[in-house]
Amino acid sequence: MRTRRLALMQAVAALLPLLSAMPPAARASQAPAHKVASAHKTTKPATMTLIDVQGYRRVLEKYRGKPVMVNFWATWCEPCRYEFPMIVELTREYAPKGLAVFGVNLDSDADMHVARNFLAKNQPPFPSYRQKSGIDVDAFYHGVNPAWTGTMPQTIFYDRSGRIAGYFFGGQSREAFEQAIRTILASPEAAPGSH
Repeated sequence: MRTRRLALMQAVAALLPLLSAMPPAARASQAPAHKVASAHKTTKPATMTLIDVQGYRRVLEKYRGKPVMVNFWATWCEPCRYEFPMIVELTREYAPKGLAVFGVNLDSDADMHVARNFLAKNQPPFPSYRQKSGIDVDAFYHGVNPAWTGTMPQTIFYDRSGRIAGYFFGGQSREAFEQAIRTILASPEAAPGSH
């Protein structure tokens, strides 16, 4: 046992000069796996507050006076999954110019682990809410946008007074999004007390 310990100590002593000569990045790649894993930031599971039509209106009211883009998405919706990273990029670009953004997820309770993983992967810089289970979805769609029949994705653009300035049903190009965003950013300031 003592011989093994001595041999191990000699081996470590022989490697120390080599390790200290390595650049820090190379030393990190040689670290034990458990130490490397702990060096990476862990992402907390995304939480999404449940909302119904009244809850949606309350969230929207918090942004009164700002141009707002709201994206309705679900992981079962292929165009939603495709355009979501673009919406994340657009938010990072236009939020500093005054755009407010939030998302509303329409996945079922059974798919929440998939939705949370999707959010963790995409890291949106805006809050995400979730449609309450068990509510009348047609009433929700109509209460959010009278023209909406459930086609996904849907993105609604609100002017500074909180009125719908435009909306998209189905996936759209980046150019179409940018044009809609620029339009609501250019909308006049809401007059005090206007609804």
